[in-house]
Amino acid sequence: MTLSPTRSTGATSVDEARRALGLRLREMRKRAGVTGRQLAESVSWPASKISKLENGRQTPTDEDIRVWAEATRAENEIEGLLASLHTLELQHAEWRRQLSSGLRQHQGEIADLDARTRLFRAFEPTVIPGLLQTAEYARARFAETVAVFRVPGGVDDAVRIRMQRQEMLYRSDKRFHFVLTEAALRYRLCPVEVMMAQLDRLVSLSTLRNVRLGIIGFPTRYVVAPAHGFWLLDQERVMVETFSAELNLAQPQEIELYGGIFEQLATAASYGGTARAIITRVLDDLAAELTDDGA
Repeated sequence: MTLSPTRSTGATSVDEARRALGLRLREMRKRAGVTGRQLAESVSWPASKISKLENGRQTPTDEDIRVWAEATRAENEIEGLLASLHTLELQHAEWRRQLSSGLRQHQGEIADLDARTRLFRAFEPTVIPGLLQTAEYARARFAETVAVFRVPGGVDDAVRIRMQRQEMLYRSDKRFHFVLTEAALRYRLCPVEVMMAQLDRLVSLSTLRNVRLGIIGFPTRYVVAPAHGFWLLDQERVMVETFSAELNLAQPQEIELYGGIFEQLATAASYGGTARAIITRVLDDLAAELTDDGA
């Protein structure tokens, strides 16, 4: 099965929603009997902004919606347009906006979502999932976020909250199915000593009754390419993280698509003692590297 880059990132529904909103704005303008240039001049905007909004190449702000509706004498449509905009913002939550108040608040919001979810399914090709991270591995991930997005620190608080979230791994009313690639065990995203402790924790967590941990080894032939990581929360939502945003996908066809992809990837993974053997092999390689460096 081969997926196009756009389809595989789950961005299609977000783009469609943005274009649909743009079409509504265009219809309002045409009903008002004004050209794009005339509208731009009346609200002191560059003409290019009108084109970008109408063609779905730019997401409007709340104020943009109000100005547009007032300029096209369609104030009665403001409420509905704002509802569409806010739904779009939920689907495509930009990291800079989400993290503007710091790491701690965002981790708290995730904890609220955790409380409502009973079945967690996660595929990660590059990083260890947050619910399985050690404190030091998590600290390295949060430090990267601070550096990339230049957001308020709060790394210590974020690490503490992530560690608290992990308590639900021991709750009998929740189930977890994680699928990782061997690459995720080997990527150098933290010091070797930190990664070794992280892998040791994976071995321990793989023995929990309500945690199923699968590892896809390097020799495995993929039916579905490991294009990006994603989380399935019950049958309600798919979460996909990109460099710029968190996508929240809730359309039934999207959930069905990602559910099928997860099953394909999960079928390719090894579990139990075989999975632990892969992790142990990586641990041995890292230990040998430390020994060589010491020599």
